[in-house]
Amino acid sequence: MQFLSPELDHYAELNTAPEPAYLRELAEETRANVELPNMLSGHLQGRFLSMISKLMAPQLVLEIGTYTGYSALCLAEGLAPNGALHTIDINTKLATMVDKYFRKAGYHDRIHQHLAPATEVIPRIEGSFDLVFIDADKPNYCNYFDLVADHMRPGGLIIADNVLWSGKVLSPKAEQDNETKGLVEYAKKVKSDARVENVLLPIRDGLLVSRKV
Repeated sequence: MQFLSPELDHYAELNTAPEPAYLRELAEETRANVELPNMLSGHLQGRFLSMISKLMAPQLVLEIGTYTGYSALCLAEGLAPNGALHTIDINTKLATMVDKYFRKAGYHDRIHQHLAPATEVIPRIEGSFDLVFIDADKPNYCNYFDLVADHMRPGGLIIADNVLWSGKVLSPKAEQDNETKGLVEYAKKVKSDARVENVLLPIRDGLLVSRKV
């Protein structure tokens, strides 16, 4: 579903800071050669993630769902001088491409790529998270939240992508597939959780931002 007209989308991008050249190249290669290129965060959402990271200057960032690495590189832009980002995915076919762009951008020594289920990797990461970006399998969003919520520093942010799911979250419950149900349950879960305060932003396919109180 196109939430804004293509003209308004284009206007928003025109009035947004440009993406670095390596991100434009990564986006072009993703659209040309990788399945489901609509999974790419893209220019507008990427600059939003970059700005949030720059405002926070995080020491420890976690991304659940790497895809081709676009959002990880955006989040890495604001890392504190000794900060690190851990990104997790199970798609080993894209690992070489991801590593290529991490190196091209100069972040290969600060971004740690994990190729394993997130439920196995997250408990092994030491420290308190400043910023978490969830963009993986939708039925597990609630599980991922539970894994990170108590390991967030006060004021830390959990950002979940695709929470509007092309408008499918408004469909009758009986018509919802597992992905849609997972996203609806996630929104309900974080809204009722006293550990966080939330705002749902209709950027692209919806970003649900939860701040650890």
